[in-house]
This record gives sequence, structure tokens and C-alpha cells, in this order.
Amino acid sequence: MKTILVCCETGCRANGAGAVAEALKEQVALLQADAEVQADTGVGMDAAASTTDSASESAGSGLATATVKETGCIGFCGHGPLVRIMPDDISYYRVRPKDAPEIVQSLGREPVARLLYRDADGSRKRCQHEHPFYSPQKKLALRNVGLIDPGDLDDARAEGVYTALARALAMTPEAIISEVERSGLRGRGGAGFLTGRKWRSAAAAAGVPKYVIMNGDEGDPGAFMDRSMLEGDPHSVLEGIAIAALAIGAEQGYLYIRDEYTHALAAVRRAIADAEAAGILGDSILGSGRPLHLSVVRGGGAFVCGESSAMIASIEGNVGEPRGKYVRSTEEGLWGQPTVMNNVETFINIPLILNGSGAAFAQLGTEKSKGTKVFALVGKIRRSGLVEVPMGTTLRQIVFDIGGGVPRGRAFKAIHAGGPSGGCLPESELDLPVDFDSLTSHGSMMGSGGLVVMDDATCMVESARYNVEFLARESCGKCVPCREGLRWLLRILTRICNGQGRPEDIGLIKEICTTLTLASRCGLGKTAANPVLSTIRYFADEYTEHIEHQHCAAGVCQMGVKK
Repeated sequence: MKTILVCCETGCRANGAGAVAEALKEQVALLQADAEVQADTGVGMDAAASTTDSASESAGSGLATATVKETGCIGFCGHGPLVRIMPDDISYYRVRPKDAPEIVQSLGREPVARLLYRDADGSRKRCQHEHPFYSPQKKLALRNVGLIDPGDLDDARAEGVYTALARALAMTPEAIISEVERSGLRGRGGAGFLTGRKWRSAAAAAGVPKYVIMNGDEGDPGAFMDRSMLEGDPHSVLEGIAIAALAIGAEQGYLYIRDEYTHALAAVRRAIADAEAAGILGDSILGSGRPLHLSVVRGGGAFVCGESSAMIASIEGNVGEPRGKYVRSTEEGLWGQPTVMNNVETFINIPLILNGSGAAFAQLGTEKSKGTKVFALVGKIRRSGLVEVPMGTTLRQIVFDIGGGVPRGRAFKAIHAGGPSGGCLPESELDLPVDFDSLTSHGSMMGSGGLVVMDDATCMVESARYNVEFLARESCGKCVPCREGLRWLLRILTRICNGQGRPEDIGLIKEICTTLTLASRCGLGKTAANPVLSTIRYFADEYTEHIEHQHCAAGVCQMGVKK
């Protein structure tokens, strides 16, 4: 059996993957029908023998046993639409509907050379393990993404999905939490809080009912990790949520998904309905008599709703505004009840931990950051896409070994990690290991996992201004330091980019950033200084050039323009 995997994740779908999948299905149907006709027609012994030989040849080449499967993200997004032939592990890139006949005809024979990846040395790469983008990766969270049909429950179960849930039903809540604690798994949503510790706090908290919330409100520009997991492997996410519910004693869960994620919303709703119809979720988890009902909540369209307490307010039907952190959601969360909230990537790792062991998971990564991390690698990079690497992998390995470096002969300048609240790091910092603590100590952050590569045509002052503009627009305005501080930062940075900077501006910027960090109510304001302070720290000469000489070497800023 040959399986033709077609990436139909949002990015590839926008580039025509749906038409590619339909063309491949049509060609498979035509060739299978042709093989059947050849086998069933003919006059006389010689004709019968001839047609039988022809049909056998077709079947032997895989034509009569091929199937087309629409999957989630296969990863190499910059070269989509992507098609992968299994079990041969042949990967095709930038496929068009007109390529379908040639692809199907080649099954069981030599691959279509022109559709294989061509490396910088001119060699063609047939399999993923040969490909420089894929070979350094370690896929745990993405173990099923790009391999299964996300809309097919049977396909997911064939890959072992929901086996960990069955195992969790035979365990005590204490045993589940202890296993998660042994894994050292930290929340992948950005804060990096220990998952097992959070679950233990909620399990011990007084009060019922208790709730589980999945944070799928991925709002960072350039980030698409959570979306890809929801679209490509929704049942594994549901399984992780169900295990968390068993651990803390919750019977109701909410999946908060960004409203713009149309395909992710549809995939998750279908997965919940299918799991309930199969008796996996709903009134009785796998026939255990223990209920778990899951509901999808569409995001409020605001970046700040990705903050835990603002998300809780949004689910409750209120304006998405954060509250003081002295109230812990594990004790007083949704509707004042104990609540566990984790993001998509955190939940998708949970079944893996229970199916293996927490100790095995902890073998990967660094001392304080265990397992792997999924990143969206975008920007001025040769090979962009969805990447998963062990914690501790250096930024240099990600940018140059996996990403292939900067294209078009330009030089690498900086990498912006952690979304709009993250920091920009220069080439001198590329040997930093990717983990929660190392990036933070150097003025950046892991965040949810966006990595934006910048070349030497980028103005770092304009980059800081762009991120501050985004954060100022997305601030809920509830607290004065964030609301007014970001507006003033934006005014000052805009003046500098327009060639109207003043010598005292740098000192004023640092003062505002200190106030933002110390006095803001939530993480949006507390981390908003990162993109500004990191560029001042590593690219101070560009600020000097803008302020003292009214010049932008990158040619990005329009000096003398009043705004």
C-alpha cells in the first residue's frame, strides 16, 4: 500500500494544496480503474494472460493499492504545497495539480526528480532523513502532525492516540501528577511554569467544580505552532486535556482558540464530536463512568486574551482584561473555581509522557528545560517552516543548520525570539542554547516559540518601533504603566525613526521601560520593554546614527517625515 500524504495545513492550503489533493485522488482513481479493466477483460487464453500480467505490473508498482491522505503540516512551509509518499519516504515540494499524473505514475518506481528538494550543492534529497531541514529535528510534540488525517479518528487511534488516556484511567490522580513532575515538563506557552506543580496546586485546592482550559490564542506575529498542532493532531491535544482533567478532578474543559484560526476551529470541533460519539469523551471517558465535556470558545480577537487571567475573563463573557497575579488561577480561576490552564504544545506532550515515562522525557533537553520545543522559523531565512528540536539546541544550529542561513547573499543581523514581547539577539549570541533561562538572561525570551530572522537590510530601531506599535495597539489599557508607557515609547521611537530624535531620548526610553517592567499588571506590559532594550543593548550604534546623524544605514526609515 502506497500512501500519498498531502499537507493541507493552512499555509499549504492557501498555496493550492486542496487542488493538489483532489488532482492526486483523481489520478489514483483513474489508474486503479484502468488496472481493474485490464484484469477483467480479454478474449482467449493469451489475452487473459496478457491482461493479468499488465494488472499484476500495475498492482506491483503500487498503483492499484494507493490512497491519498490529507494531513496537517509536514513542516517545510516555505516550499509548499508538500507531498510525501509513504512508506518510501519520498518528499516532493512546490507541487502543483498538473504534477499529479507524473507523481502517481511514479509510484513504486523512480521518484520524480524535478520535484525533489535541491540542496545548495545541486544534489537532490529524496527522503526526510537526508534533508538538511528535517534531519537535525526531533519530533515529539509533532509526532503525528503530517502523518495522520486529522479528521479521521481511526487513523489517530492507529498511531496510539488515546492509549495514554486509558492508562491514566487506571492510575490515581497522584500517580499522574507525579509522572508529569518527573518529566520536568514546563509550560510551553511562554512563562515556563512547571506543569506538574501547577496541576498539583489545582488538585489540592478546595472547591468544585474544577476546570481545565487549553490556551490556543496564538497571537504572536509569525507564530503558527499551536495552529499546526490543532489542525494536524487534534485528538492528541484532547487526550492531554482529558488526562489533566483526571489529574485534578475536572469534569468540564474549555478550548480557547484564536478566532482567525478557521481550520483549527473546525478540526477541533470535529475531533470532539467524533471522540464523544466513540465513547472516548462525554458522559463516560472510555466507559469508566467519569465524565468530561469539552467546549470550544472562539477567541476575543485581542492579543491580551492570551494572558491567563484575561482569557478566563473572556471565557466568562467579560472584557478580556487581566487581574492581579496575587490571585492564582489554580485556586480561584474560571468562575472563581480551581482551574488549570496550559497551552496546546504542553497538552500534546502529556500522552507521550504517560505512554513512556516522565524520566525518559527528562533525558532530553537541559537541566532546567526538559524535552523538545516547537518553533515557527520565519523571516529572512532560506528554509522556513515548523521546527522541533531538543531543548539546548543553539540558535546557530536552528538558523544555519536547519534554516540554511540568510538567502540572496545578505548577511545575518539578528534573530527576534519570543514574539513582539521578545528580544532581538545579534550573531554574537547565536551560540546561546534554546531554553527558558538562557534566552531570558540575555534580554530575550522563549515565549511560545516564534523565531524571526533578520538580515542586514533590517533597521533595528524600526524593528523596535514596529513591535511597540503592535503592543500599544493590543494593550487592554487597564493599567496606566502599560497604556501610557507604550504610547510614549511609540512616540519617541517614531520621532527617532523620522530623524527627529533627541540626545536625551535613550535615557527617557530606559526610564519608561523600567516602569513598564516593574509596574504593569500583566505579562504584556512587563515584557514590552524587551524588543526596545535588547536593540539598545546590542545595536546602540544604530540609535546613535539615527539621533545624532539623522541617518538610517538600512535605508528603511524616512528621515524628516513628520508623524
